[in-house]
Amino acid sequence: MMSGNMEQYMQKLNQAMAVLNRVAEDNTTPRNIRRTAKQATDILMDESLSPAARAANAIDLLDQISQDPNMPMYTRTRIWNAISV
Repeated sequence: MMSGNMEQYMQKLNQAMAVLNRVAEDNTTPRNIRRTAKQATDILMDESLSPAARAANAIDLLDQISQDPNMPMYTRTRIWNAISV
């Protein structure tokens, strides 16, 4: 039963990382936002922390950057999508 939950967590982390990678690779997005998306992806991949701690740290980072007034609306939507996963 526990392995099923862990598998589910990892699946959600991979979904969030896929969204963040799209943001990080989008050249129309400001550099600081792309850098933060990459940092959030790195946090999600940090296996020294539990999946919940990784998610909480990444969400905190993304929540801070989502307030940036220079962020294009489609990028903000992607960031919110990653947070919701």
